[in-house]
Amino acid sequence: MEAAWRQAGRGRGRARARAGGQAGNGPCARGGASGGAARPGLGPGQGRGAGTACVPLTGSSSLGATELSSQKKFDEIKKANQAAAKKFVEDQFSSSSEEEEDIEGKHVKILAKTFTTYTNQTDGDASELERTRQYVNEAFQSGALTCLICIASVKRNQAVWSCSGCFCIFHMPCIQKWAKDSLFLISSPLTDDDFGKKDYPWPCPKCRFEYKRSETPTRYYCYCGKVEDPELDPWLVPHSCGQVCEREFKPPCGHKCLLLCHPGPCPPCPKMVAIACYCKKAKPVPRRCSTKEWSCQQPCGRKLPCGQHNCENPCHPGNCQSCPRVSKQRCICGRQIAERLCASPFWQCEQVCGRTLPCGNHTCEQICHSGPCGECPRSGKRPCPCGKSKLFLPCTEDVPTCGDSCDRVLECGIHRCSQRCHRGPCEICRQEVEKQCRCGKHTKCMPCHKPYLCETKCTKIRDCQKHQCKRKCCSGNCPPCDQLCGRTLGCRNHKCPSVCHRGSCYPCPETIDVLCNCGKTVLKVPCGRERTTKPPKCKELCSRPPTCHHPSQEKHSCHFGPCPACHQSCQKVLKCSHLCPASCHDEALVKQTGLHQPAGPWEQPSEPTFIQTTLPCPPCQVPIPTECLGQHEVSPLPCHSAGPYSCKRFCGRLLDCQNHTCMKECHKCTKVNGNADREKASPECSQCEEACTKPRPPGCPHSCVLPCHPGQCPPCVQMLKIKCHCKLTNLYIECIIIENQH
Repeated sequence: MEAAWRQAGRGRGRARARAGGQAGNGPCARGGASGGAARPGLGPGQGRGAGTACVPLTGSSSLGATELSSQKKFDEIKKANQAAAKKFVEDQFSSSSEEEEDIEGKHVKILAKTFTTYTNQTDGDASELERTRQYVNEAFQSGALTCLICIASVKRNQAVWSCSGCFCIFHMPCIQKWAKDSLFLISSPLTDDDFGKKDYPWPCPKCRFEYKRSETPTRYYCYCGKVEDPELDPWLVPHSCGQVCEREFKPPCGHKCLLLCHPGPCPPCPKMVAIACYCKKAKPVPRRCSTKEWSCQQPCGRKLPCGQHNCENPCHPGNCQSCPRVSKQRCICGRQIAERLCASPFWQCEQVCGRTLPCGNHTCEQICHSGPCGECPRSGKRPCPCGKSKLFLPCTEDVPTCGDSCDRVLECGIHRCSQRCHRGPCEICRQEVEKQCRCGKHTKCMPCHKPYLCETKCTKIRDCQKHQCKRKCCSGNCPPCDQLCGRTLGCRNHKCPSVCHRGSCYPCPETIDVLCNCGKTVLKVPCGRERTTKPPKCKELCSRPPTCHHPSQEKHSCHFGPCPACHQSCQKVLKCSHLCPASCHDEALVKQTGLHQPAGPWEQPSEPTFIQTTLPCPPCQVPIPTECLGQHEVSPLPCHSAGPYSCKRFCGRLLDCQNHTCMKECHKCTKVNGNADREKASPECSQCEEACTKPRPPGCPHSCVLPCHPGQCPPCVQMLKIKCHCKLTNLYIECIIIENQH
C-alpha cells in the first residue's frame, strides 16, 4: 500500500494528462498543471507555476473554464496532501513511542537475564547489585560511555579495554597509544646501559593503577576475558560474551561471580555458608559468604599469652589482647619477686649476677640474666692496650704492652698518640698548631690542647638590650646581663632589685594597709595601690539622722564624707493619681550656671557651684498598654507619654508583588474599604522596586528579566554557549532547552 501523497500525485498526473487531451498543449493547461504540482504544505500561489500567467488563446470563455478547472484541481490536491501529512505525523509518533517502549523492554529483559543466576541465589534480593547495575545501564545508553583519552563516545561495535582498578572503558587503540607514550616518557631519561633492565609500569589514565609492560593490551576481549573479539549481539550487554562471568570475588572467598559477563565490579558473594562465630562456641549458622564473619557476643574464654588467665572480651576476631591483670612474677635470674602485668612476665632486677665463671678466678658482672654466664671475658685471645697485638694468656695475667706506637686518636680529635703502647688514657696533645681565637678575629701558634682567647672585648648588646657584653674574646653567645636593674617600680615607692632584664619589671612585693573612716576595718593592698584604692567598707552602721521628708534614714555602713542621698521611694501623690515611685529627691544637688561671667580668656574658670534643693517629682512612669501605629505589638508605655507610637520595626505588610514586605519603619496604616487585614499593605506602605529574586530552575544561571512580580517567572530564553567534547565547535542553545533536558 503506497502513501496517500504518492497516490494523489499519480491522480494529479492523470488529471493533467486528461486536461492536456481536452485543451491541447496550450500554456494555460501547462500553467494549471504546474500550479497543481505544488509541494505538500504550500498554499495557493506558492507552487512553481504560481507566477506563470495564462495567456488567452481563444477568448474569454476558454480562459474562465481553464481557471475553474485549475482551481478545482488545486483544492483537491491540497486536501489530499493535508490528509497524507496528518497520517504521516500520526504514524511517525506512534511508531517512535512504540520503538522506545520496545527498546526499554529489551533492556529490562537483558538486565533480568544478566542478573538471573545471582538473584536465584539471593531469593530475588538485588540490593547488592546497584553498583553493577549502574555500569550495565551506562553500557546501554548511547553516549554514556566516553573514552577519557580521545574524549569520544564508546560505540557497541568498537574494540575496548576495561581497567581492573576503576573499571573505566577505553578504546583499544587509545589505551595502546597511552601505554606506549607512558613507557616512552618514563624510559626517555634513561641511558643506553639502563634501558631495558627494569620493567617500568604504565598507569591507568583515570585511577593511576599501574600495569606492567607485559600487561599492555594487544587483543580485544570481553569483560570476563574468556572470548576474544566478542561478536555484537543486540540481546546482550555491549562488549559482553553472554557467558557466566566466573571471575574470583574480591576479597577471595573460594567462589566465583554468578552474573553473566558484565562491566564494572563483581557484586558481593551471594552464596550461603554455614559458619561458626569467632570463638567457635556458638553453633554454625547460615550466612551470606560476603558477610560470613560474626560475633556471638559471649566471653571469648581463650587462654591468654600469660598462660594464667582467660580472655574476658566478647567474641572477637584475631588474637586476644594482652592480659590486663597483675600477678607476682620472678625476675629473669629468679632472685626477686614483684607484682607486674601478666603481659610482661620477663623483667630484670638491678642485682649483679656474681656467680663464679668457668675459669674459677672471676665472677659474672652481668645484671640479672638467664642461662649460663658464659666464658670469662679475660680468657682466650686478648689485645694489648693499643689493640695492635693479640696474645693467649691466663685470665689472671694482664696483657703486656707490645712496644709499638700507641697511635690512638687524642682528645683533640685531630692528632694521634705518639707514645709507645701504654695502659690508661693518652696524654694531652702538645703539638704546635695555628689556632683561631673564640671570637674569630685573631690567630696564633700554640699547643693543640690549650684554648686561645684574645683580649678583644665584645661590643654586642646583651639580652637586656641595655648593656654591652664587654667579655674578652666572646664567641657571640653573650651571657645574660649581671647588673642590677634599678628602675623605679610601678608603685613609685621602690626600685627593681632584680638583675637587669628585658621588658617590664615585676610588681613591688610590699603591701600597704588602707583603713576605713572609723579605723575598724583594714584592707591590705599592694604597694602603690593605696593612692587609687577606695577605703574598705565598714560593717558598722551610720548613725546620722535623716535630712529628707522620710521619718527614718536608710541603713548604710560607715563612710567618708556626707551621707549618701536617700534612695527610699518618694510616694508622693501625682496629678494622675499614681504615687511617685522615684527615689527621694528632697535634697538633690543641682549645678548652678551663669552666675559668673569671665572678664576675658585670661581669667581662669571657676569650679561649678552645686546647691542642694528639692526637685519636683518626675513624670509618671506607670506602664499603660498601648498599641503601635502599625499594629505590630502592644507595649506598656509610661503614663505621661501613652499614645500611638512607632515600634521602630519594619512594617512587614505583604506588598502587591506578593514577594516582599514593606520595609518602612512602623507607620500609620489606614483601612481600605473597611479591610482590617493586618497582613495586606496599606496606601502608606512603600512600593516594591526590587528585581525578581525567585530561585531559577536547576541549571539556569540567569536572573529573571522582569521586576519583582507575583506568580511564576517566564521561561529563560537567553542563549548559552556550549562547547563540544573536543572544544572545537560552539553551540548556542536557549537556556530553557538545557533546563528541560536536565
